[in-house]
Amino acid sequence: MSQLARKSMDAIFSDRIHDVPRSFIREILKASLDAEMISFAGGLPNRKFFPVDELREATERVFEIHGTSCLQYSNSEGLIELRRYISERYKQKQGINIDPDHILITNGSQQALDLIAKVMINDGDQVIIEEPGYLGAIQALSLYKPRYLPVKVSDHGMDIEALETCLKQNQPKLMYTVPNFQNPAGISYSNENRAELARVVNTKHLLVIEDDPYGDLRFRGERLTSFYEMIPEHTILLGSFSKTVVPGFRLGWVAAPDRIMEKLLIAKQASDLHTSNFTQYIIYEFLKSIELDHHIELITKAYGNQCRAMLEAIDEFFPKEVVCTRPDGGMFLWGKLPEGARSMNLFERAIDKKVIFVPGEPFYTVEKESSSFRLNFSCVEEELGREGIYRLAGAINEIL
Repeated sequence: MSQLARKSMDAIFSDRIHDVPRSFIREILKASLDAEMISFAGGLPNRKFFPVDELREATERVFEIHGTSCLQYSNSEGLIELRRYISERYKQKQGINIDPDHILITNGSQQALDLIAKVMINDGDQVIIEEPGYLGAIQALSLYKPRYLPVKVSDHGMDIEALETCLKQNQPKLMYTVPNFQNPAGISYSNENRAELARVVNTKHLLVIEDDPYGDLRFRGERLTSFYEMIPEHTILLGSFSKTVVPGFRLGWVAAPDRIMEKLLIAKQASDLHTSNFTQYIIYEFLKSIELDHHIELITKAYGNQCRAMLEAIDEFFPKEVVCTRPDGGMFLWGKLPEGARSMNLFERAIDKKVIFVPGEPFYTVEKESSSFRLNFSCVEEELGREGIYRLAGAINEIL
């Protein structure tokens, strides 16, 4: 295509799409197709635990029970039986009372983020985001041209002093958080940190987006208190079946107060009318027929073993100057090279050694060189993970 034709074509695109980059992670996953490559790059659940037989049986029951009606258009809110199941599980597992009418079924948490942004964000509105923060949220919210206010997170949660300073100087509408096994860092906010954050937020006109796709993937420690329990009128809670059942169904949900749910429902109707009626029926039949906690226990046991094996290899092979987080669950850990070393340089050396990971740069809203990197442990068996860490250690030693 000529330069003139390209310029003419560029003119037809909206301003908002010009400022949103392609997903760095999706791009580098192409390198993972090399059969010799050991990949710590993906954020994928382990397909070994996809309940294929049980879902096949659930699908057959859906056709037997519902016939052609399961293939028809449906209501925008989502299958009421599924919303009741989600509501009851919150009550049983976390002591949170969420009315099924306050739950909207979405095409994964990613659509929930898009709907929230549609109804909440005008150009230039301020949004607090964790630093480092989840790349998928940065990409989804960026379409609506917010001004990000990054606040650092550490091993125990968000920097409360920095948050208070940020709120004194700004008037953000939203705060995006992943308080359980955060993506990318793998950290969890302590209960003390959550209480402090809730105290600060409770005095402001500010909504917390509590994204919790990994909360059930705990392989160590006790469940922590949800922001939705602490400050329900200030919290929009996101959940998903992608990490506990299968990601391919693209089934998630958003729980929110009345005044917000009304607007989210309008945005959902305008976006796609409703999430697939058929897959909602299938997953509901599946959930009725199995013990979900037993299924999750199988996943978390494996992830815990894989995480421990990776950390043991890190302790053995990485230079002592490289530090890593020690997650209690989820799918990720976060490494940090010594000051002055760049993770992008490490990335290039690592590919030569047939191991791949995600450098830290994409997880920041302000462009800057990063010494940090994300490693995924959910899709790497223990021995393969050990070999991958050994290779990565060799690359680290070359750049230090």
